[in-house]
Amino acid sequence: MADKPNWRTFIIACLLILAGSLLAHQIQTAGGIEIKDVRFTGANGNTLSALLYIPDNASAETPAPGILAVHGYINSREVQSGFAIEFARRGYVVLSLDQAGHGYSDAPAFANGFGGPAALDYLRSLDIVDTDNIGLEGHSMGGWTVLAAAAAAPDGYKSMVLQGSSTGSGMAMPGTPDWPRNVAVVFAQYDEFAPLMWEVPRGADAGTSTKLQALFGTNRTIVEGQIYGNIAEGTARVWHSPPVTHPGNHISHASIGHATDWFAQTLEGGTPSAVDNQIWFYKEIGTLIALIGFVMLILGSFNILLLTPYFSRLRSPDAPSAYVRRTGRWWIAAIISAIIPVATFYPAMGWGAALLPASAWFPQAITSQIAVWAIVNGLIFTALGLVIRTGKLTYTHQILPSISIALLTAGMAYLSVLAADFLFKIDFRFWFVGVKAMSLDQLQIMLVYLIPFSIFFVLALRALHGGLSVASDRPLIQYSSNALALMGGFLLFLIAQYTSLFTRGVLITPTEPLNTIVMIQFVPMLLIVAIISTYTYRRTASYLPGAFVNALFVSWYIVAGQATQFAG
Repeated sequence: MADKPNWRTFIIACLLILAGSLLAHQIQTAGGIEIKDVRFTGANGNTLSALLYIPDNASAETPAPGILAVHGYINSREVQSGFAIEFARRGYVVLSLDQAGHGYSDAPAFANGFGGPAALDYLRSLDIVDTDNIGLEGHSMGGWTVLAAAAAAPDGYKSMVLQGSSTGSGMAMPGTPDWPRNVAVVFAQYDEFAPLMWEVPRGADAGTSTKLQALFGTNRTIVEGQIYGNIAEGTARVWHSPPVTHPGNHISHASIGHATDWFAQTLEGGTPSAVDNQIWFYKEIGTLIALIGFVMLILGSFNILLLTPYFSRLRSPDAPSAYVRRTGRWWIAAIISAIIPVATFYPAMGWGAALLPASAWFPQAITSQIAVWAIVNGLIFTALGLVIRTGKLTYTHQILPSISIALLTAGMAYLSVLAADFLFKIDFRFWFVGVKAMSLDQLQIMLVYLIPFSIFFVLALRALHGGLSVASDRPLIQYSSNALALMGGFLLFLIAQYTSLFTRGVLITPTEPLNTIVMIQFVPMLLIVAIISTYTYRRTASYLPGAFVNALFVSWYIVAGQATQFAG
């Protein structure tokens, strides 16, 4: 039987969003920290975006030390919040930058020193900042951003922390014993990018890297935790190897602790605090609660819209099922459905890079690659439906109401994100999986990518509900079954990938570190897709409303979180 619409889910969702937002806001402003959303002009007149964290000890009369903190590729300023919160709590003014072409900073990505030189100039222009005590911190490509800033203003900073990043690598000047100044290299034991960054097979081997040794001014294996050179002379170097992965630096107490400790040693004017005195993780919990509330808000909004006279026509007492009970044929179809998206992932991402280079129509490289993967899988699922036949299901689709309810549902969810940003200066996220508001440029980009993602979700969810639904399933089994069909293959493959990384030090696919990290997001996203599609299918007996809601949500999520490589 279909579930009857009511207000309960909507109300619970609003309470979760409010509770999570309040918790996150309290943590990131603890101790009187003020957070401002700032814009400033970069090279060639491009606008750059950042969050400015101002501790209560910083004023024009008593300037405080400053830190420029920068996220990595295909992330945004919010991903650095763990570092920014702890730096600000220790009395530093923190500028958490959106790199060029990321977040709300103008495209293109990779241009003008990734935005680093302009960001350092802006930080130094603030009268609340002690320009004699400025630190630079960057993760991954953010490390190259702060290295570009250091190269452009060699006297404009005092020390830096490279998190999962490196000198050289074709993206920054090579490191020497004298440049850059006072460097802490925090490179994780299980960093997926070890061959690219330090030219060693495993992150744990970074101490043997000739590149790292050139930076440290020695030809011997670097001793972890030992300070080389001299802080007063600007030649100090130290290497730390926390037991995490490349993206794991963002949610690592050890990684954040190494950064705060290095700035405490190399910058003057901060507020002393123990390395293990960290509260940032409670903000992650808060934004996770809000993210769960956001997903529930999508469901609750859809539910209450079904109570209105216009959308009540979408309600149906019973959703059709392909099987009366699970049979051998069902298991074969389910296993194939889980395997194919994973098997096609790396090849399709490669095809996308070759077929759709960044252009005016498709300006985001990674988004284009995912779109190609989506179309390929939509076609495969449709073809499989012709081969693995089940009982013919009859659907009564109402296209215009289905599109309309999807637009309103996504619109109500979007308003919650805008409200959280305006009132609390947060988005909804955990780790690097985050839902945030789009800029006007991103909205225009999203409308282009909405077309292939809509095609994918119509085809994929038709295959899911028309080919794998089981009449005898209770709600929990139905939700779980659909979730495993969509994301189970990715989950199992990633478990295998990271088992290999944690035991052998390398991925099963060592040449695909970036796409493997991109794949991590497929697990929570496809879980959300399964929940939304199952929820809407149970109430409307049609896969179309869920397909359109998911197309809007996923297009929004991907575009807002990706880099834009083409400006125009």
